[in-house]
Amino acid sequence: MSNIIEQNIIDTLTNNYMPYTAYVIRERALPEIDGFKPSQRRILYTMMKMGLLKGSRKKSQGVVGRTMFLHPHGDMAIYEALVRMSKDAESFLLPYIDSEGNFGKQYSRDMQFASARYTEVRLSSVSNELFKDINNDTVEMVDNYDGTEKEPRLLPVTFPAILTNPQSGIANGMASNIASFNLNEVIDFTIAYIGNPKGTNVSDFIIAPDFPSGGNIIHKENELKKIFNTGRGSITIRSTYQILDNSIVFEEIPYSTTFEAIIDKVSDLVKEGKLKEIIDIDNIVGIDSKGIEITVKNNTNKEQLVEKLFKLTPLESTFSCNFNIVVNGRPKVLGIKEIIHEWLGFRANAIKRGVKFELVKAYERMHFLNALKIVILDIDKTISLIRETKVNSEVVNNLVTELSIDQKQAEFIADIKLRNLNEEYLLNRINEIDTLASEIEKLERLLSDRRTLANHIIDELKEVKKKYGEDRKTGLINVNDVPVIEDESLTVEDYNVRFFITKEGYIKKIPLTSLRGNFNIKIKDGDEIINEIDTTNNSDILVFTDKQNVYKYKAYELEDHKPSVLGEFLPSLLSLKDEEILYVTVTNDYKGQLIIGFDDGKVAKIDLTAYETKQNRSMLKKAYADKKGIYWNLINDDIDILSVSSIDKALVFNTSMINSKTSKTTIGVTVMKSKNESNVKSYHTVGEDYPEVDYYRTANAGVGKYLKDNDFSELVK
Repeated sequence: MSNIIEQNIIDTLTNNYMPYTAYVIRERALPEIDGFKPSQRRILYTMMKMGLLKGSRKKSQGVVGRTMFLHPHGDMAIYEALVRMSKDAESFLLPYIDSEGNFGKQYSRDMQFASARYTEVRLSSVSNELFKDINNDTVEMVDNYDGTEKEPRLLPVTFPAILTNPQSGIANGMASNIASFNLNEVIDFTIAYIGNPKGTNVSDFIIAPDFPSGGNIIHKENELKKIFNTGRGSITIRSTYQILDNSIVFEEIPYSTTFEAIIDKVSDLVKEGKLKEIIDIDNIVGIDSKGIEITVKNNTNKEQLVEKLFKLTPLESTFSCNFNIVVNGRPKVLGIKEIIHEWLGFRANAIKRGVKFELVKAYERMHFLNALKIVILDIDKTISLIRETKVNSEVVNNLVTELSIDQKQAEFIADIKLRNLNEEYLLNRINEIDTLASEIEKLERLLSDRRTLANHIIDELKEVKKKYGEDRKTGLINVNDVPVIEDESLTVEDYNVRFFITKEGYIKKIPLTSLRGNFNIKIKDGDEIINEIDTTNNSDILVFTDKQNVYKYKAYELEDHKPSVLGEFLPSLLSLKDEEILYVTVTNDYKGQLIIGFDDGKVAKIDLTAYETKQNRSMLKKAYADKKGIYWNLINDDIDILSVSSIDKALVFNTSMINSKTSKTTIGVTVMKSKNESNVKSYHTVGEDYPEVDYYRTANAGVGKYLKDNDFSELVK
């Protein structure tokens, strides 16, 4: 067809996908050197333009509506970004929005924020530091999406805001996760770095990240140095707690979890019998209290139980650092020293732009005052010249000619009011020349002398620290003071996850916290999800192949996935060659029975414990009988199964008629007999709601009955 365009795939990606990727990275997902993503910057700038740096609060709905002139996305996306920056959400160390109303909580999964029409906002006092001299051309102003308004490309922040609040984002092929640091520590390091860039160590000033939710960071010096130097690494955060008579109260929890997630996990472990010491667990979050209270049995070793809870639940969680920031239009993963270096360059440029703007105005004012000085030398001559000019339009030209001044100076002189030709006014203007000359000298020095500029930035930083600096919220625990638990199973960070397994062999592990709200599970075109399994991160993945092998893979070794990614391709993950995957399941307790249906009509029922090993083995040979397994299922309770032969005979049997075996290589029990050299071509799980089940049901092995038209038609295709 004439409308089909053939194009090299590389050209297609370059011309179509790459611009989209670049847009997502720079315009949506990743923060820039001023510390903000575009949505956040546009919200704050809109609020500034609305006059919300002072005065009373206004409805959030109005702010959201006005922001849409700059940020052409859904109102809920804007409102969620606004909520995150609010004081009441407790997501930021330095909240930029002074809020009133229900804004939810960072530490709560179920405490949802109220609708925008019920909440009110204004900018907090620290936001003054975001817009300093913004009207003096300190930053580039660009067109909004439809060219009807101007917005700042970046905000001229007077301190390294990029490091003082947590930021995260996911773009195409990259992500960012920036930990927050204490404002005092960041400013102290920045000032020291200005004085001695090469000789200043980050760890001499910045102890560790500081999170709004508090908690305690386990201080691992090497890991922290790695984060400081490279921008990558992970931090372990523990909840704070106090031990009472018969209970333990956990108060400040890790930034990356919620009270509800902790309670759910503890409750599950109690049900599984892994935490027998616990009697009850309560969420005590209220107006005057915050925390989780765990009631325990008498004579419980509470300190030991606390360590156990840290290892088994999100009461101890990690924060993975990835300091990926957009700098000059390009994403870069930077260490703290590099971030401060880039920020200082950005801030110095903003100050210089502002100085140039002020110098232009000062020079212009000086130019006018110099003309006035000429007039003062013979004011009577000037008055006479104006009075004797017959035509109004010739006044300026006559002044230019007679006083040897330029057009603009002449217009300034001509516009002076008669009442201002008094001695006081004229003397004040002469004095202003000296003041203005001194101001110009200072501005020129600020523009040309690096030391003066550096001192100016230092003075700004000291003022910010004096006004807004606070003590750390997150404490520190030396790693040597953390008790060691010998049981390796307790050292794995455990949390609830859901596995999705597809027909073509993809597997993805998604934390249940990532499955809140609306989401779509991405799969390849033509692929389909064949199994969903809810379990925990401390589980084993079992992969059965056509070579009678089972491969075992630790769930926690598989990275967490987002719903929007394909996941891991199992053949590649396990380096399989000439092996076809037949069945995949996941277990954390090895309970239940594995049902395998063979094409010879026999069905095996194997206790899953047969695949449990004390050693951490990655593969077991002879995982099932040396036959062709065409049906696989993991059950906890007996089920009905439909068997269909190659001559279209069918029978339904219940797995209760098969005895469970502990031997992996059991050949199974005959369920469907062969007739006329037939074999079984398929097995299918059926429910009791199928009306034709009883007609085909058998209590013993048999050849079955011929399938009638439309019976089990949706199963047998």
